[in-house]
Amino acid sequence: MADSDEPTTHFGFQTVPEDEKAGRVHGVFTSVASRYDVMNDVMSLGIHRLWKDAMMDWLAPRPGQRLLDVAGGTGDVAFRFLGRAPSSRATVLDLTESMLDAGRERAEAEDLSGRLDWVVGDAMALPVEDARFDVYTISFGIRNVTRPEVALAEAYRVLKPGGRLMVLEFSQIPNDLMQRAYDLYSFNVIPRMGQAIAGDRDSYQYLVESIRRFPDQDTFADMIRGAGFEQVRYRNLSMGIAALHSGWKL
Repeated sequence: MADSDEPTTHFGFQTVPEDEKAGRVHGVFTSVASRYDVMNDVMSLGIHRLWKDAMMDWLAPRPGQRLLDVAGGTGDVAFRFLGRAPSSRATVLDLTESMLDAGRERAEAEDLSGRLDWVVGDAMALPVEDARFDVYTISFGIRNVTRPEVALAEAYRVLKPGGRLMVLEFSQIPNDLMQRAYDLYSFNVIPRMGQAIAGDRDSYQYLVESIRRFPDQDTFADMIRGAGFEQVRYRNLSMGIAALHSGWKL
């Protein structure tokens, strides 16, 4: 148990010392890296692909832009961005080397290797100079960060003036009955899928718990504003199962 004077945070439904969470999250994603893309397809029935396409539609990448995709893992978002914006470049940053390795092995990675960098790093202490990127994205990753407000401040720091933040994250359905039905699915089906497909029930139990602990849409939008971003907006996807958040560094 953590000392009463030690800062704590949540790891799913557990309370843990702040300095332990990153290591635990690293362990989760190291465990699931080789089956991560397959599990995403199974858990969401492929809908996560539509959500990422919706992200690109709203983002509207432009030629020559530089993207930093944090918690970018296997490169899904970076590949989409580069495919839509000629002469653009992307840096995929992730805490977990094995997730990046899985991304490098994808066919798209070889085709886009001249425009794509892979970096191991922490969202709360980006190894990047100030005002470097035009776009910062993080998809299904910020809920795993020990202190999301620090990650948002880092996003603001590394964006150029006029740069854009976009976050894709699981969220809350604004209908209690539908939310309860979704929770029943999440807690009863997804960990079993994780055991059957990835051989890892505990990691997927953590992932569904982390979704329920993440702030609702309005609360998270306020956190983005608190980091200095302006024109903050969000759009619900699939009735609020996920949400896209957008903000600008002006």
